[in-house]
Amino acid sequence: MYFPTAGIECSPFIPFAVALGVSFFTSMGGVSGAFLLLPFQMSVLGYTNPSVSATNQFFNVLACPAGVWRYWREGRLLWPLTLVVALGTLPGVFAGALIRINLLPDPRHFKIFAGLVLLYVALKMLRDVMRRRKADASGATPRQDGPRGGGACRLLSWNSRLLTFCFQEQEYRISCRGIVLLSLIVGLVGGVYGIGGGAIMAPFLVSFFGLPVHAVAGASLFATFLTSVAGVSFYSLLAPLYPGLAVAPDWRLGILLGLGGMAGMYLGARCQKHVPARVLKYLLAGILLFTAARYLGQAF
Repeated sequence: MYFPTAGIECSPFIPFAVALGVSFFTSMGGVSGAFLLLPFQMSVLGYTNPSVSATNQFFNVLACPAGVWRYWREGRLLWPLTLVVALGTLPGVFAGALIRINLLPDPRHFKIFAGLVLLYVALKMLRDVMRRRKADASGATPRQDGPRGGGACRLLSWNSRLLTFCFQEQEYRISCRGIVLLSLIVGLVGGVYGIGGGAIMAPFLVSFFGLPVHAVAGASLFATFLTSVAGVSFYSLLAPLYPGLAVAPDWRLGILLGLGGMAGMYLGARCQKHVPARVLKYLLAGILLFTAARYLGQAF
C-alpha cells in the first residue's frame, strides 16, 4: 500500500501490528505509545518529513479513547487531574507545532532534540525508582503504592490551588498550579515531538509529584487525546501556509496505526491492574532509554 503524504510504501499489516504491540505495553503506564511509533515511522518506514508529527497525533486521537474508556469503567480516571493537565498542555502543543515546522524540519536536529528530552525523563524516573526501592528495603518509608493497581480513585477535594484524592487507602495532595506549569513545558516538548504532550506527562507525574502510576494512567491518556485533537487540527490549519512542505497528517497511515493502537490500549488498560507499579515504572524508563539512545546514536 502506498501512503502519499508520507511518500512510503509498505504492507498495511505492519503499522497495524506494531501499533497494537507498542500500545499494549505503554498504555499500562499511561503512555499512548506514540513516542515509540515516531522512531518506527522515521527509521523503519522512512517517513521523515514534518507531517510525521501530525500523523503521530492523529494516531492518539483514534487510539486513546479505548484505553480511557477502560480506565473509566474501573474507576481509575481522575477527571480533575485530566482537565488540569489538558489546560496546561494545550498552549504548549500549539507553540510546539510552530517550532517543529519552522525550527526543526531537519530530521537530524529533530532526533537530537527528542533524544535529549527522553533521556532526561528516563534517568529521572530510574533514579526515583531506585531511591524508592532502597527506602522500601530499609523500611525507612511506607510504600506509596501497592504491588497491584486494583481499586478505584476517590476524589476528596478540588479547587484552583489543590487537588486531593485517595487511592489504595493512601491520600495524595498535589498543587494544581504546579501541574499546570509543568504541563505547559511538557506540552511544548510534546507539540514538537508529535505526541500530544500528555503522553510524556505520566512519567513526570510519577517522578516529580510522587503519584501512583496506576492512578494517573487514565488521566494522562485522556489528556493526550484532548491535546492531540488540538494538535492535529492546528497542523491541518497550518498546512496551506506551507505548500512546499508536508505538514498535514497522512490520514491513511494514521488510521492503520490508530486501529492497532485502539486494540492495544484497551487490552493494556485491562491488564494494567494486575502488574506491579515498580514493574510499570521500569518498563517506562527502559522504553524511554532505548528510544533516546537510538535517536542520539542515529543523529551523531
